[in-house]
Amino acid sequence: MPAAACPGCQTSAPLDFTFSMAFQPIIDTKDDRVWGYEALVRGPAGEGAYSVLNRVTNEQKYRFDQACRVKAIDLAARLFPRPDLHLSINFLPNAVYEPSACLRATLAAARKSDFPLQSIMFEFTECEEMTDVAHLQRIITEYRRIGFITALDDFGAGYAGLGLLADFQPDLIKIDMRLVRDVDRSPTRQTILSAILYVARELGIKVLAEGIESEAEFGALKAAGVTLFQGYYFAKPAFEALPSTSFDLPTAVIESVTA
Repeated sequence: MPAAACPGCQTSAPLDFTFSMAFQPIIDTKDDRVWGYEALVRGPAGEGAYSVLNRVTNEQKYRFDQACRVKAIDLAARLFPRPDLHLSINFLPNAVYEPSACLRATLAAARKSDFPLQSIMFEFTECEEMTDVAHLQRIITEYRRIGFITALDDFGAGYAGLGLLADFQPDLIKIDMRLVRDVDRSPTRQTILSAILYVARELGIKVLAEGIESEAEFGALKAAGVTLFQGYYFAKPAFEALPSTSFDLPTAVIESVTA
């Protein structure tokens, strides 16, 4: 039986603004190719995320969360040149009222675009204070049941840290850029990174280093065993388009598509 409509989404205030998405590649150096793209919210003319997020009120957060998922899936379905590319979507656990009900719009968008569910990754950030860990556990359990990938963003920068890994294990963790920055010149960061990689290996969790800005950072992290990367060193986000990188396959060079 289909899940009932989410009360939070039903009663959420309408959005009084428009927005779109930019896409930034995630690189897999193990296979020397683009692994996927993260969808990043932007204004209708490519304005920064803050110009949009600053307009979202508490009464609109449920509807905004749903609209972001649908927009990301719709654009990715039009842009992605390969069916195995992953789409990473950010979400706020505190904006999910009931996991199965709040997924109805997401699943409908995926069905409409024939976008594979197993290629969708949902990122939640530990920078958002988790007031109800059991609720987050229900979300992750439901997402995994459906086939989504789950990821913990900004690892090492927020409220929960290792406590979240003790309660449950996402499929992937994204190491915060503050630990990545100048890691090649920082023995302290190298030691912390080594410990994170060890824990991740023991728990069977993939690791992605985000915010890479230099060849030296990339080289140090690759030597440490990281294989998934994201950052300006590879490509900046492209508005409603897929930016090309040296890791692109020939078919992955895509022209800008208007939403």
